[in-house]
Amino acid sequence: MPASFADCFATLTSFSPARVSLRGAPWEQLVPWLVEQGLAPIAAYNLEYRLGGAGAPEWVRERLLGLYQGSLNDNVMKLVNFKRSIDDLEGRRVVGVGGVSFADALYPHIAFRPVIDVRLMLPPADLDGLVGFLKNADFKPGPVPPDGLPAERLVTDGRTEIFLHGSMVGSPALDAELLARARPMKVYGPSMYRFEPEDALLVQVLMHQRQRWLVPMLEQLDVRELVLGAPSLGGPYSRALDAAVLHQRAAAWGLTRALYVALQVVGRLFPIVAGVAGQLTPALEPSVKAALDERVVGQLSVPGAPADLPAPDELRRLLAA
Repeated sequence: MPASFADCFATLTSFSPARVSLRGAPWEQLVPWLVEQGLAPIAAYNLEYRLGGAGAPEWVRERLLGLYQGSLNDNVMKLVNFKRSIDDLEGRRVVGVGGVSFADALYPHIAFRPVIDVRLMLPPADLDGLVGFLKNADFKPGPVPPDGLPAERLVTDGRTEIFLHGSMVGSPALDAELLARARPMKVYGPSMYRFEPEDALLVQVLMHQRQRWLVPMLEQLDVRELVLGAPSLGGPYSRALDAAVLHQRAAAWGLTRALYVALQVVGRLFPIVAGVAGQLTPALEPSVKAALDERVVGQLSVPGAPADLPAPDELRRLLAA
C-alpha cells in the first residue's frame, strides 16, 4: 500500500526516520505543502541522506534538494550578517525569539530550520537605541505589518527583517521577569540572550494564539523539540521541562487553555511526543477539554488538511482562562 500523506509527514519531519519506502506517495500534493509549511529542507535531507531516496520520483528529490541548499545558504547569510550587526553591542539585554534562537539549539542541522525573519525582545526603553545602533549595519526603519504579532519596531537592510518587541506578555512586570530569566546566547555577542526552555515554549504558544494557530507547520516542529527537551543536541534547550513552572507561568500569562491546545496538537501530530505532552498538559474541566478538542485541537492535528477554526471572537471565548 502506498504511503499516506500522514505517513510521509511523520517520516520526513523526523530527526531519526525509520528506513521505509515512500514509493507511490501523494507527491503532487505533498511537495507544495512541504514547501509552503517550511518543511522542505528537513524533508530533502531525510530523503537524500537518511532514506536513500525512499522510492521518491527524481523530480521530487531535485525540487526538495534545491530548497535544502537554498535554506542552508540563506540561513548562513542571514545569521552571519545578524551576528556582525549585533556583535559589538555591549551592556544590553536583547533576547532572540523563535527561529533565530531555535535554529542552532533545537535542530541538528542549521538548514533544517529556515529563519524567515529575526525577532528580538528587549526593554521598551531600549527600542529606539537599538534601532539607532542597527543603522550602523545599514538597517533602516520600516512599517510594522499588521500580522497579529505586536512588534513595536521593524528594521530592514533589504534582505533581512528584524522585528523588535518591547513586550511579549503585555504586562510590564511579567515582561520584566521574562527578560530577567533569559540566558546568554554568546554566539551573537555579549548583549544577546535566549529564553529559558519553559519561557521559550510559552512565548511560542502565545504567538500561535495571537495568530489563531495559522502558522507554518515548521513552528510545530519547534514546539515538538521544546517539549521533548531537544534530545538530538546537548544545548540550552536539552533538558526536561518543569511542569509546575510551566503551569504557574501559563496561568499568570492567561495561557492555560492555549497551552493545553498546543500540547494536545503536537502530541497528535507527532506520536513520539504524546507521552511527554500528556505529562505537561494542564488540567481542565471535562467540558472545556471537549470543546477545545472538537473546535480547535482536532482542526489543527491533520497534516495537509485546512483547519476550520472558530471565528476570532468564538476562539477568544474558548481560550479565555
